[in-house]
Amino acid sequence: MAEDAEHSEAHPQARREYRMEELARLAGITVRTLRFYRERKLIPPPRREGRIAWYDDHHLARLRTIAALLERGHTLSGIAELAEALDQGRDVADLLGVGTPTEEEPVRLTPEELAARFEGEVTPENLAAAMELGYLGTDGDEIVHISRRLLDVSSAMVREGIPLAEVLTAAARVREHADALAELFTDLILRHAPEEDLHRLRPLARSVVEAELSLALDRRISKRD
Repeated sequence: MAEDAEHSEAHPQARREYRMEELARLAGITVRTLRFYRERKLIPPPRREGRIAWYDDHHLARLRTIAALLERGHTLSGIAELAEALDQGRDVADLLGVGTPTEEEPVRLTPEELAARFEGEVTPENLAAAMELGYLGTDGDEIVHISRRLLDVSSAMVREGIPLAEVLTAAARVREHADALAELFTDLILRHAPEEDLHRLRPLARSVVEAELSLALDRRISKRD
């Protein structure tokens, strides 16, 4: 106890840290399980002061995520792959590096919340694909999705039985067409208006695309009836 107090006084501004026994108790696991997770690299190495290992809230959040994913049927091997994918993922600053979206609302999620959104579909491959598309970034223990609308639509499609991998493949193709349409409308507007009008006129371009997509779907559905 005296040693803990001394550590706290020596680091008054430091984030909260825990000995192995305290961390295991807070996470609801045994010290033996904690050691096993550390050996499997499911959690990052602790900070060391001589022979003492100090863990922090990042480790606690990761342990709670592991517990939640295990409850959802993920294996430890699968969780290790997910953790590696997240640790190697794009930082949220990189994700939003082009500037905060003017119309799209980013969403913050814990890894277990993301797993709940896409029940059984959160795999290292799908995570990598979503990060490659720029949909997901990481911010400490949180995941950031760049667009609430895209998150809601993609999770709705998965609930309807469409595999997430196929949703992401379709999204990559849509991205190509969307980039071409954005270039078309940007060039059109800039030929007839100053650059500062781009933001003001962008809803017109979006409305044209939405209407044309709606009509195209009508034609497709009519052909199949």
